[in-house]
Amino acid sequence: MNEPITSPERPDPRQDTFRDPGAPVADRVRDLLGRLTLEEKIGLLHQYQAPVERLGVTAFRTGTEALHGLAWLGPATVFPQAIGLASTWNPELVRRVGEATADEVIAFHHKDPAGAGRNVWAPVVNPLRDPRWGRNEEGYSEDPWLTGLMGTAYARGLRGDLDVLKTAPTLKHFLAYNNETDRCVSSSNLPPRVLREYELKAFRPAIESGAAVAVMPSYNLVNGRPAHLSPLINEELRTWSDDDVLVVSDAYAPANLAGLQGYHEDLPTAYAHAIRAGLDSFTQDDAATEATLGHIRTALDRGLLAEEDIDAAVRHALSIRVRLGEFDPATPYDGIDEEVVNRPEHQRLAREAARQSITLLKNDGILPLGSPRRIAVIGPLADVLLEDWYSGTLPYQVTARAALAERCETLHCEGVDRIALHTDDGYVTAADDVTGGPLRVGPQAGPERSAFDLFDWGGGAYAFRAAANGRHVSVGDDGVLINDQPGPNGWEVRQTFRMEERLRGVVLRHISTGRYVAVDGGVLTITDDPEAAVVLTVELVESGAAKAARVAAEADVAVVVVGDHPLVNGRETEDRADLALPAAQENLVKAVHEANRATVLVISSGYPFAVNWADEHVPAIIWSAHGGQEYGHALADVLFGDEDPGGRLTQTWYRSACELPDLFDYDIIATDSTYLYYRGAPLYPFGHGLSYGRFHYSDLVLSSDDLGPDETLVVRVTVTNTGWRAGEEVVQVYTHQQRSRVKQPLRQLRGFEKVRLAPGESRTVAVPVPIADLAFWDVTRGRFVVEEAAHKVQVGRSSRSVFLCAPFTVKGERVPPRDVFTRPLDAIDHDEYDGVVLCDAAPESGDAVRSAGPGAWIVFRRADLGRGASACDLSVSSTEGGVLTLRLDDPLFGETIGTVTVPPAATRYDFVEAGTPLAGAAGVRDLYVVFESEGVTVRALRFCR
Repeated sequence: MNEPITSPERPDPRQDTFRDPGAPVADRVRDLLGRLTLEEKIGLLHQYQAPVERLGVTAFRTGTEALHGLAWLGPATVFPQAIGLASTWNPELVRRVGEATADEVIAFHHKDPAGAGRNVWAPVVNPLRDPRWGRNEEGYSEDPWLTGLMGTAYARGLRGDLDVLKTAPTLKHFLAYNNETDRCVSSSNLPPRVLREYELKAFRPAIESGAAVAVMPSYNLVNGRPAHLSPLINEELRTWSDDDVLVVSDAYAPANLAGLQGYHEDLPTAYAHAIRAGLDSFTQDDAATEATLGHIRTALDRGLLAEEDIDAAVRHALSIRVRLGEFDPATPYDGIDEEVVNRPEHQRLAREAARQSITLLKNDGILPLGSPRRIAVIGPLADVLLEDWYSGTLPYQVTARAALAERCETLHCEGVDRIALHTDDGYVTAADDVTGGPLRVGPQAGPERSAFDLFDWGGGAYAFRAAANGRHVSVGDDGVLINDQPGPNGWEVRQTFRMEERLRGVVLRHISTGRYVAVDGGVLTITDDPEAAVVLTVELVESGAAKAARVAAEADVAVVVVGDHPLVNGRETEDRADLALPAAQENLVKAVHEANRATVLVISSGYPFAVNWADEHVPAIIWSAHGGQEYGHALADVLFGDEDPGGRLTQTWYRSACELPDLFDYDIIATDSTYLYYRGAPLYPFGHGLSYGRFHYSDLVLSSDDLGPDETLVVRVTVTNTGWRAGEEVVQVYTHQQRSRVKQPLRQLRGFEKVRLAPGESRTVAVPVPIADLAFWDVTRGRFVVEEAAHKVQVGRSSRSVFLCAPFTVKGERVPPRDVFTRPLDAIDHDEYDGVVLCDAAPESGDAVRSAGPGAWIVFRRADLGRGASACDLSVSSTEGGVLTLRLDDPLFGETIGTVTVPPAATRYDFVEAGTPLAGAAGVRDLYVVFESEGVTVRALRFCR
């Protein structure tokens, strides 16, 4: 809040319209914008917005992390990861978590306005297309509708219900961002249907409803153009709301435009393009604004920007600040103070969110536990809670071991191997001081000094914990290995290594730097020279699996807690290569199960694992995301049956990464990806999750079996708990369109209701399905269409556990044959393709199709060539030149109706018109454009009668 000031220039600022809370937001913004000089406006285009002291406008910073609780600013309530929140299938609960997070943001803001801004960078609404994505934990679901629902709920909690925003939520990351590998230079292929039906569908609800007020573009390119320059920002995203939408860049992404991406020759050109494309705030160079603002001034001097472009960006930024109540005499949130941080109500909410996120994947009857006298709590995650990069600082930790110890006697074993490392010159030893010291090679100085606990986090990533002081081995800035860290931590994790086989042993390679561990003067250090790496012999001091088996054999029940480390092998900047459980953890589970058949496997992770062996052998399996500070209590509540496992999966668990397409292929339709199109048998399907209750579905009734596009189908079904325990069921409604011009999803979630039923209780659930939601993107006419077709309703407890079905018919429209004469055929609007990449037709806007090799093709299904087309002109480009062939009905053996020679061009954006006369081109046919040469780009086709 800015207090009014007085000065000779402005004797009574209280009369300024921008400070009048009763005036419309647009008028207030217009008033303030009109008072600013051009230089003052430029100062507002950076993450760290400059103050305008003469107007009493203070500095403002975008970007407070709040993905599942307030992050990075000190102890605050830590809720389950976002994927865990979504697994509750409880939007109202997710909203309450957002609300609690916003309260804590406000409390920190009041304590430190500069350090805790009220523009929060959450939620993440990228659909979870591929479970190998390193940031899987940040998203909600592979289903775009469910993602939009949960993202809207969380954003609604963050923004509050009043006209004055509590915080200003920012959706991340626009657009098509599901790979960390080469994330700044890779281009996501988005055919129009995937763009409209999958990607945009996840972003639109939160903006359209007003729950989110800002958006952050992604690091990657989309169809060859950097996402930060996407014309979709202005042409699509901003049309969803009548309010101004702020667009903030991702950190250091602007410089990539002329750097890693090389899309523009220099930064002034790049920044001008970004502002024209809709970017309002540059997150670049941390708080050092000079270079960024200097490039913007240069762009103005060159005529690449007009002051009107600056005004548009500043208006978006000021609109958010006005709506936050920054210029009001008071806000409804002024009374929120530090007392709300981690208050008992938030602790209870954290426990409830964790409980409802816990998902029972398998249960042969061992759960809930009866009255065990002794439980063995085993595993590398049994007695620890881990923070991810966007976690808050845990104010306290309730681990699985701690919570189970409140119930009965427990035995504990981490189950990790204890090893020693030695060279020809002696053993690797660690200091036993609590602060650690350099690792050295020398005579064995006692078993503790030379022993290390080896943690296998998968993907070939290992961490070493010195037995001497319980601290992890890290690499200091000077390159020396030192045992001084509590565990893997930080943006640049310096505590993990790979072990590479050599003839006489192994060498260690530091993952963060890529350098090898060597010995210099008796001290372990790192080197660039692989030949200088010290060869180590790994000596097993004690087998973690064997020790765990002995402990498990002494207990009535063994609970094995395994999973991922959120900062290792699957995190921002690092994708997973496979879905396997780390080998050491897999062996641990097998050993414990062999010793005690009464084994419960508990998986704590931000992504799915292919736990095929466990599914076949272990009697019970539970999964949850990293569950925050109350995780242990929530787990114990479920294990002992005090509470029902409330979670359901929001993405498919595959049996192997072999069932997934290439990580960089975003066309879920063509690759049969996600539960929508996947035809295989998953390990656990989308929507899966068991209850302690037993449920029977009956009396499926549709409000109508014949509906028009503007009507709503209401699906009613009766659910009865036939078991002897109370339980929660998520009643899920799917539909399938049985006939269509295009490839349709095999099943698609349309709605759900979560119900809790006592034994013997029945309830009728009603789920509305707007028929308009059944529309698909018609590439022939560039709009959504509800097709005339037969559909089927499927009701059950998951996408594959369907108990009841019913047919209905939609009185929609029939998609006519594609009219090739009325308007050009844009190449991007093809129906199918092979061997092509989608690319930018021009830097500012437009898409095209480029051949990746000879023999590539695109096809336009059911193209109406009428009584005959006489000629075709194509908009084409190729720096090398090439040949295109037009064929009918088949790309290899179809009738050739024309051949086009493409002349060489100076650049890939230099399109020319190249034509061919047509022979035999008549009737409704499938029209193929076959690329006989690599590197030929087609933007459009024009036919003449």
